[in-house]
Amino acid sequence: MNLRKIFELIPEVTKPDEKKLGFNVKLKWTLIVLGAFFILANIPLFGLSENALAQFEYLAIILGTDFGSIISLGIGPIVMASIILQLLTGSGILNIDTTTVEGKKFFQGLQKLLVFFFIVFEAIVYVVMQGLQAMPGFTWLVILQLILGGLAIFYMDELTQKWGFGSGVSLFIAAGVSWRLFSSAFQFVNPQGQNCLLNFTATACSGKVFVLIQSLINRYSIEFISAAAAIVTTIIIFLAVVWAQSLKVEIPLSFGRIRGYGIKWPLSFFYASVIPVILTAALIANIQLFGGILENAAAPCLEGGVCSGMAKFASYFGFLGHFVHGQAVSGLAFWFGSTNILELFIRGAFLPKFLLQAVTHTLLFMFLSTIFAVFWVKTSGMDSKAQAKKIASSGLQVAGFRQDIRILESILDRYIMPLTVMGGLAIGLLASITNILGALVSGTAMLLVIMIMYQFYQNIAQQHSVDMNPAMKKFIGS
Repeated sequence: MNLRKIFELIPEVTKPDEKKLGFNVKLKWTLIVLGAFFILANIPLFGLSENALAQFEYLAIILGTDFGSIISLGIGPIVMASIILQLLTGSGILNIDTTTVEGKKFFQGLQKLLVFFFIVFEAIVYVVMQGLQAMPGFTWLVILQLILGGLAIFYMDELTQKWGFGSGVSLFIAAGVSWRLFSSAFQFVNPQGQNCLLNFTATACSGKVFVLIQSLINRYSIEFISAAAAIVTTIIIFLAVVWAQSLKVEIPLSFGRIRGYGIKWPLSFFYASVIPVILTAALIANIQLFGGILENAAAPCLEGGVCSGMAKFASYFGFLGHFVHGQAVSGLAFWFGSTNILELFIRGAFLPKFLLQAVTHTLLFMFLSTIFAVFWVKTSGMDSKAQAKKIASSGLQVAGFRQDIRILESILDRYIMPLTVMGGLAIGLLASITNILGALVSGTAMLLVIMIMYQFYQNIAQQHSVDMNPAMKKFIGS
């Protein structure tokens, strides 16, 4: 049985019969998926023992999930499958022509198989390596629940892509980060389970807005400056990203059939969008996560105990890092990660190694974001050739030039790849700087939610304008 026959056996979400869905239909399915996501995020894994889930906090934000729930895997398998497939196709190991219908189907089928593999693989690794520790006798039940949750996330993502706005990957990240942003600002139940609003001056709050008010009343200058810095940083990041997101190059196009009428084809400065940052942050977060899990598994060898086969195997990966209370303090996980240096300055705990860590984190983010941006553009139908075909099929041509795909492609070549590289570098720089400065949520999460929300706004606005102008929709062939 060849791969194409296997692809046919994989269940998939049926595409809508209509070529272009209406606004209300897309909104309905997007809200249904969003509601299902929050419901699943609040269903705890049955048979899970008490775990130190704090080590998963950063990864949970990036993977759009809530660890300890049935969807603990989040978008991790989808992201990892995308990374592996892009590396294989980008390096030429796999030669798949995604510009053809058959090539695109083969690419998508291969991606699904990889997603299913990573769902099973990550579910087993999380439990066997005791990242999510099951109670005695419940190991395979916890693994089964994780697999079912991973499949639910995968098909919810596919449902959103075909019937909703944007992608489920972006939707889940935006939903998770938005909830954490709101709770970080207005959380009134502290880690000890106390409601600070019942005794506002004596009981410490967790939400930065409440901390700011409390420290002002009680005259705690350090706490006041720390909370104010987090809030101000968040506002500055928001304004900077919104401004950068608005930057674009507009190519004037005209309709060959109607003289004197034209439009501007926008090419965003962040041409590859937020995808490079998602892939980069997920890769770094996975290194930190598996580093912690492998160190726990290697504990018998490191502590001079009985060094079994699994523990011995895990001990070979000590270079990934050493962890204290779920935080990397050495190894690759530390140097690839980030620390809030602004908070350290305020509290007088800054050390030179944190500055060196900030430099390595920034350089790594810029490099990986650029690499993933180029791969994404080349494999997702966003390159010059694919865009030229799209423009030509809409009956458009570059103003002042004859209608020829080769001319369109040569003109787009001047902009698309330079924008891809510069945008990848810029978004990597923005993400890393916001990581090391800190905000109400992690800098990467803040960057992601702003850009994702901006994209959703654009998609909704575009859909609404098309629904209001059906004649234009028919004319441009949408």
